[in-house]
Amino acid sequence: MPDFRIQIERLDGRPADFRFEVTPEWWAGRAGSGVGDTCEAERPFIFDLRASRSGDDVLIDGECEGSVALECSRCGKRYPHALREPFRLVLEPLSQAGAPDPEGERGLAENGVCLGEDLEVGAYRGAVVGLDDFFGEVIALALPLQPLCDDACLGVCAHCGTERSVKSGRECDCEDEKIESPFAVLAQLKGRD
Repeated sequence: MPDFRIQIERLDGRPADFRFEVTPEWWAGRAGSGVGDTCEAERPFIFDLRASRSGDDVLIDGECEGSVALECSRCGKRYPHALREPFRLVLEPLSQAGAPDPEGERGLAENGVCLGEDLEVGAYRGAVVGLDDFFGEVIALALPLQPLCDDACLGVCAHCGTERSVKSGRECDCEDEKIESPFAVLAQLKGRD
């Protein structure tokens, strides 16, 4: 398992630079959590971050960069999608943050970090924090809700299933056909009474 850890006692008021490489294998291993199920990492995710302390609080900010293979929500074609996502996280000692929920307790036990609901704040316990769950959440939130291979993607013809993309060079010959409503049979039955 990769080591995405920061030692809190080594941080001070000056930002320290860190670079973590999140492998495609690590991302695929998260598939059981429901996050990595929808896409496949094409190359490692790179997390460049700066971490510092302000009193007892830990400030982390930076950017994630990577590439995933997604399926277009209109035409169903797999395509590469570049990700670049800035992030910011403020961690305060657990004693100041209050009692965590059961999922927060799990995070504290595994990584020393309990992430908040908005992913910009959280709590830590101990001298070392692991950023595994945080990295997974940053990647998941960077994924588009409706992936599109191209903004101009026309999808597929609802009648014949041919890709309607201008770039494909293929066109269906049923575009002018009137597609019968699935309720047309009911209309005919109503007319028999």
